[in-house]
Amino acid sequence: MRSLFGTDGIRGRAGEYPLDPATVSRIGAALAVSLRDRGRTGTLTVVVGCDTRVSSPGIVAALAGGLNAAGARVRFAGVVPTPAVAHLVRAVGADAGISVSASHNAWPDNGIKIFSWEGKKLPDAVEASIERLIETAEAVAPVEIPEDPGLADLYETHLVDTLPARLDGLRIVVDCANGAAFRVAPEAFRRAGAEVIPLAVSPDGHNINEGCGALHPQAMAKAVAAAGADFGLALDGDADRAMLADGEGRILDGDDVLLLWALELEREGKKPASVVGTVMSNWGLEEALAARGIALVRAAVGDRYVVEEMDRLGVLLGGEQSGHLIRADLTTTGDGTLTGLHVAASVAATGVPLATGPRLARAPQVLLNVKVREKVPFGEIAGFAGLMTGAEERIAGSGRILVRYSGTELLARVMVEGVDREAVDAIAGELADELRRTLGVPD
Repeated sequence: MRSLFGTDGIRGRAGEYPLDPATVSRIGAALAVSLRDRGRTGTLTVVVGCDTRVSSPGIVAALAGGLNAAGARVRFAGVVPTPAVAHLVRAVGADAGISVSASHNAWPDNGIKIFSWEGKKLPDAVEASIERLIETAEAVAPVEIPEDPGLADLYETHLVDTLPARLDGLRIVVDCANGAAFRVAPEAFRRAGAEVIPLAVSPDGHNINEGCGALHPQAMAKAVAAAGADFGLALDGDADRAMLADGEGRILDGDDVLLLWALELEREGKKPASVVGTVMSNWGLEEALAARGIALVRAAVGDRYVVEEMDRLGVLLGGEQSGHLIRADLTTTGDGTLTGLHVAASVAATGVPLATGPRLARAPQVLLNVKVREKVPFGEIAGFAGLMTGAEERIAGSGRILVRYSGTELLARVMVEGVDREAVDAIAGELADELRRTLGVPD
């Protein structure tokens, strides 16, 4: 059973266990041993990239120390998006990749995301085996690794080369969240021909995700309207997910983009029989796809679970409401910059503005987050199972309820969706209040 790895790698407060230098070096060493155990031979190569947090260089150095001590060579891409690392692993024939980032979390946190030699996030069983190896690995001193600037350029070239059409004549706002894409995302759009209005591209180590990016797309949406731009793109801290805004400043999430991308594939003669979403995907997406003869398959939350389901079914397109979108023929993980580029290419190719494109008829959906002190199984919380049963009976046939814990934070997430907005609000509030009463922490 895993204890360090969550749904998106290892994450926590930088400098504290398990992101203290000694443990991080052991993680590097354990990864190298795991690669040998899984049949990788010769001199191991691991591609490493990071985001703009003040703690990222120290974590990279600690990882490099452990990897080098265990016989692995590190190629450091510098500050690049998480999906860049996933692509570069395959592009340079590396044995693994590591992205040092805490994605959408605030700057004091950081994280370690590991990719296989196929550029995919590791299965649960492999993560569990690495955790066992960490326990016996020895800590070593950090090692500074020089940056290989050619790696970032290789990723930018890949992004532009995937496009079916150039973006000449388009004006696009690109909000980089003061994060990992602050250089490569605007440059990729420029290389594809777009006029770029960059936002949040002045990282200082502490301002990542602060009032900007995919977590706060309102600033991007306002900038689109103010500049008369065709649309806007807001990335999160490691740029593996994206939120968009059309030319009128209306925000589009991952469900909206999944529909747009499915319709674009149909236009290109590649209509998918099914699309993979998650248990959080809105009913409106399911209905809109069904109207086109496309089935929505729901996976667990987390883009790696989406990818696993896509692989199992042989599906080309999948993604999450939060903005992780995956085209299996183009990427192995969520890539916010690539998503934005392809939406732009569709606009350029069809001449249809994003503001006049198809929209979802969304079912009312409420998502409430409750800070908790520990993650107790919901069935073991006194009285909560009965409350859930009653709530499900009230909404049966006209909605659904999902209660789960975040895989990266001490949060319980309550999602209620249905045709009756008042019932949805009431049930979500009751369940969240009970979790606050039994497990909550003071604000």
